[in-house]
Amino acid sequence: MPYIFMGPGFTVTFWKAAWPIAMILIFVLIGLNIFFASNYRLLWLLEREDWPGLAYYLEEKVLTKNRYSSRNVRLLANSYLVMCDFPSIFNLESKTAAVKPRVIEKNLLVFGAAKILNGDHKGAAAFYKKSLDKGKVKEEQWVRWFFGFSQMLTGDFDNAETEFMALAASSGDALIAGLAAYFLACVLAKHSFKPEECQSVSESGRGRVRKIYKDFAAWKKEADNAGTEVHTAIIRKYIDEAGAWLFDQ
Repeated sequence: MPYIFMGPGFTVTFWKAAWPIAMILIFVLIGLNIFFASNYRLLWLLEREDWPGLAYYLEEKVLTKNRYSSRNVRLLANSYLVMCDFPSIFNLESKTAAVKPRVIEKNLLVFGAAKILNGDHKGAAAFYKKSLDKGKVKEEQWVRWFFGFSQMLTGDFDNAETEFMALAASSGDALIAGLAAYFLACVLAKHSFKPEECQSVSESGRGRVRKIYKDFAAWKKEADNAGTEVHTAIIRKYIDEAGAWLFDQ
């Protein structure tokens, strides 16, 4: 284009100034092609939602070739979770913890969710508590919410109330605050030694959420966006119930 409209002199000047941008674009395109070529089978299996095939493919990478990257372990754990293959996910957790414990720390929500779905609520509570006691964890507020949730499922209502009250009052994630407020009002207040305070914190959390999401449709839209994550997908029923309570549906 510069040559056609401005002549050869301008073309030389133009490319002297623009060649770095051209090189960046070329390297980006090469990088994208390499990525898709090297991950073609993985992306194909994900697109088809072929969970048994994806699990077999990732088992070769992780368990056979010892490639315990956070992405591989998370995808393999999610595949097992979709298939409800709990023995395999716990075997993966055990082997990953022995080889690369930091990968477990990056995927706490997946492995904890598996314990909850398998009915091991005490094991889930202990798993989350152990991680929280170590200090800062990835997605800490969601880990705290699931810690409180697992305590509630075990019947430890006092500790669940303490956790949910803190989240309803101060969580920066409106979904977490709304869920905590909902369980405080609809479950924990019935078992509380201080039901008035429990209800007060719940209503305060409800007000905070309603300032962010103006109506049930806005809440549902955020829930749909968050539903791509496994840990939110498994509690979608409670997210919808919390939304109905928050906005008087």
